[in-house]
Amino acid sequence: MNAIPEYMTHKHRHCDDIFAIAEAAVANQDWSLAEQQWQLFCDELELHLQAEEQILFPEFEQATGMTSGPTQVMRMEHEQMRGLITSLNANLAEKNKDDFLGFSETLMVLMQQHNMKEEMMLYPMCQQNLANTEAMTKRLQQQCEQ
Repeated sequence: MNAIPEYMTHKHRHCDDIFAIAEAAVANQDWSLAEQQWQLFCDELELHLQAEEQILFPEFEQATGMTSGPTQVMRMEHEQMRGLITSLNANLAEKNKDDFLGFSETLMVLMQQHNMKEEMMLYPMCQQNLANTEAMTKRLQQQCEQ
């Protein structure tokens, strides 16, 4: 079983689904739903990023000795996402539909490219290199579902 890739990919899809609902609500100017779903998305995404940064990446780096490779790139992309989210939060607060949708398009492209790298490369590498992937997946699950 590929516990880490399966679970983390599932979390990506879950975040994508919430993101799509929030984006559609903004497009329809349903601000109440947009704010609710956007906050849910931000919370879920941040828990996911923290699970990677605090649990998965350090374990991978320790197991492989690779500290300036894929995990460094993923951390930089996480910071780019957080920056875009700050802009999106401001546009949502101002109910600025057009700017929100512009930034959300940028974030969606970044997330799709980022997720592909993790799902095709990093997660399988973690699965191969980490000793107890079932226990690791449980730790990730606990962090993501706080």
